[in-house]
Amino acid sequence: MPMRFLAAFCLAMALLSTSGNAQALSSDCIAVAQGPARVQYAKMVAAALTENQVQLTFIGHSTFLIESSGGLRIATDFSGNAGGVVPDVVTMNRAHRSHYTPAPDPAIKNVLRGWNDDGTPAEHNVTIGDVHIRNVTTDIRGGMLGRVPDGNSIFVFEVAGLCIGHLGHLHHELTPGHIGQIGRLDVVLVPVDGGYTMPVVNMIQVLKDLKTRLVIPMHYFGPTTLSRFIGNVRGSLEIEMASSPVVIVSRETLPEEPKLIVLPGY
Repeated sequence: MPMRFLAAFCLAMALLSTSGNAQALSSDCIAVAQGPARVQYAKMVAAALTENQVQLTFIGHSTFLIESSGGLRIATDFSGNAGGVVPDVVTMNRAHRSHYTPAPDPAIKNVLRGWNDDGTPAEHNVTIGDVHIRNVTTDIRGGMLGRVPDGNSIFVFEVAGLCIGHLGHLHHELTPGHIGQIGRLDVVLVPVDGGYTMPVVNMIQVLKDLKTRLVIPMHYFGPTTLSRFIGNVRGSLEIEMASSPVVIVSRETLPEEPKLIVLPGY
């Protein structure tokens, strides 16, 4: 392993802090890492999964509901709506109010914010139910304030033998250090708006660096923006336009070659 990736690997393995009352656990994804319009909310249906499956439902914008076979429900970039259910866990990011809520339902047991108000990096490395959740912070643009360190978190969910990454409101390409901390991603949930986060060409480079097998776009504000992204990845990714906002994933059903699957949600 090259020295720059070894350093990032060691740093990642050191970040084993806990959050809340959940138990910390070492990361299988890091252990095998290779290195570098209007929202139409989905109607929720209870998942019936085997232990090697996870269900993803695109709620809209950058919110997905991730459901494990153990019944854990996680809402990403939660701004108050998780498809009509109260999730067990929510993750949030700071960039805009469409990615967080200052007043989550008190019934939500685990609220994981991707930033700290004091400017220090948020650190999450917890096991809740049958899902291990951790984060890797990145910077955001701050308007007149310029670049704001650690304002965004890439959350990684390790469940059913899969490593699922949500890039949040990613504003810049990833460094080797970031990639070493993220580790292997089997599924990546990627913003493809081309402007509010970053240009399409830069986001495509992120996907190349992560070497993910299943890519699910989000944060695309309608068909024109989505089509622009698809046009740029056509030829390098197999394209599937799904008819349902729900997809069930397992290691056995991962595509052999990188694939983009578009879940309706706008």
